[in-house]
Amino acid sequence: MRFKLILTALATTFVALVVTTVAMLYYDLKSFQQGWVDDLTTQAELIATISAPAISFNDPRTARQNLGLLRVRPQILAGAIYTANGQLFASYAHTPVDMPALPRQPGAVGYAIEGGQMVVNHPIVEAGERVGTVYLAASYRLLDRLQSYALILLGVMLFSLLLAAFVAQRLQAGITRPLLAVTDVARNVMQRRDYSLRVEERASGEVGTLIDAFNDMLAEIGRRANALQEANRTLEHEMTVRQGAERALLLADRRKDEFLATLAHELRNPLAPIRTGLDIMRVNANDQAAGERARAIMERQLKQMVRLVDDLLDVSRINTGKLTIRREQVRLQDVVNDALELSRPFIAAQGHQLDLQVPEQPLYLLGDTTRLAQVLSNLLHNAAKYTARGGLITLTAQAEGGQLQLSVRDNGIGIAPALLDEIFEMFIQADSSLERSTAGLGVGLSLARKLVELHGGSIRAVSAGAGQGSTFIVSLPLLETASSRVAEPVAAPADGRLHRILLADDNVDFVNGIGGLLRSLGHQVQICHDGQQALAAAEVFAPEFAFLDIGLPQLNGYDLARALLRLPALRHTVLVAVTGWGQQKDRQQAFEAGFHHHLVKPVSIDQFQEILAGGRA
Repeated sequence: MRFKLILTALATTFVALVVTTVAMLYYDLKSFQQGWVDDLTTQAELIATISAPAISFNDPRTARQNLGLLRVRPQILAGAIYTANGQLFASYAHTPVDMPALPRQPGAVGYAIEGGQMVVNHPIVEAGERVGTVYLAASYRLLDRLQSYALILLGVMLFSLLLAAFVAQRLQAGITRPLLAVTDVARNVMQRRDYSLRVEERASGEVGTLIDAFNDMLAEIGRRANALQEANRTLEHEMTVRQGAERALLLADRRKDEFLATLAHELRNPLAPIRTGLDIMRVNANDQAAGERARAIMERQLKQMVRLVDDLLDVSRINTGKLTIRREQVRLQDVVNDALELSRPFIAAQGHQLDLQVPEQPLYLLGDTTRLAQVLSNLLHNAAKYTARGGLITLTAQAEGGQLQLSVRDNGIGIAPALLDEIFEMFIQADSSLERSTAGLGVGLSLARKLVELHGGSIRAVSAGAGQGSTFIVSLPLLETASSRVAEPVAAPADGRLHRILLADDNVDFVNGIGGLLRSLGHQVQICHDGQQALAAAEVFAPEFAFLDIGLPQLNGYDLARALLRLPALRHTVLVAVTGWGQQKDRQQAFEAGFHHHLVKPVSIDQFQEILAGGRA
């Protein structure tokens, strides 16, 4: 860059000097020529003035003497005087050698350059009349003049170029030093990717502006690089999260497939003995003992199916935030008794020994008795299910620091350490092999954990490994002070009266079966299979109770209920929704339509009898 700057300065200076030299040469040559013209014209005018009388008196000798005065001007090589008619009157030559050939006739007035000589013709005037012409020829050394002057200018040019090179060498540092600093910083930034570097060199003018702009550019690039790095880190984090979510989705999808397969298996398991029981009752219609055994089998399997469906519904309600629990004072002993009532038959059927270690003094919780009993029964049921026949199950309860510690311990198959954290996830089972002898969907522990968390507690599993048994520990907050009010059990009202009952359901087998049972108890039953038929029958039959399906053809259960309530004869009819829809919103929608009760299928004859006994209560 230094070389280019110096070369630029020298080139500029050289061009300027050449132009100046040419101009000066041109000016000098013009001045030189004009000087010679003026000088010779003056000499010719003097000769003409003093030679006019000689021509008038025809005195060639005087005319030659006048021309002889030109000897003092050695540059004038020759001279001549011509008469008015153009004849040579007198002549002069500086030396005979230099004597040029004189023209026979004088030329036009003025000057001319001929063969390296300048020739001047000037008129001789006497009394206003031209009487002759003065001719002068001088040596015109233009080339000598040009050469000498060119040498002078060339010397000046060389000196000027040397001076310009020296000045440019000194001045270019003010430009190149800051630019070199910018170049060094740019190179370091490129090599080290360090955008905190700055050009420390200071300069004024455009170079200073360039340095400031370069530093600002580095600062902006640094900010953008930091932002890009931050965005990359965020993107990497999001990619990690997304990959984790993708793995979780794949795992959830795999578990879903396993769950669906398990669900199909677990639902078919109780269906098989139910179908067998039906076959037994059909084939051995007259064998009462066989019929009782078949009925017992079918009831047990139906309870198992209902348990599976109820667990699924409870988990769904919890996951959607629609499960609510009652918060009231609960006695631990009542929870344990309810849980044992649910699980003791299964434990006894497996031949297990149950060891209870529950304090005799009352301990109180704030929660829902039914849901807490469900948690405890799930744990007891799991312990019995995953323990070989004749095992030992221990239920322990103790108060520690304002917390109730409930533990269910067994000596069953145990839990692998890798599964201890996952055992409470949906559809995870300790034994998932094809050879497993236990049944279930893998939702019981997940449901138990969610119910415990709704009560402000926690649950954890402890196991030494496979075949070492397992312990499930539930921690729940105890009530510091218990209310003195003790709830008295409320007995269900007994009602032996017979009623007029309307049944409306498009499931023919279900409604005919329930209708047959109610008729066998002495009730009057009207069965319908669509909404319009039920509305027409109700006007004539005037039922005291109407058990209606919601998904009826032609007229759904909600609209049918509203239509029935508008009939004067049915103002006191008890409306009961019997449906497979069991969410809280379904119950609320049923009550808004005018129903007094809401039953979720499957329903038993005992539920019907309870409503018939209680009426609208």
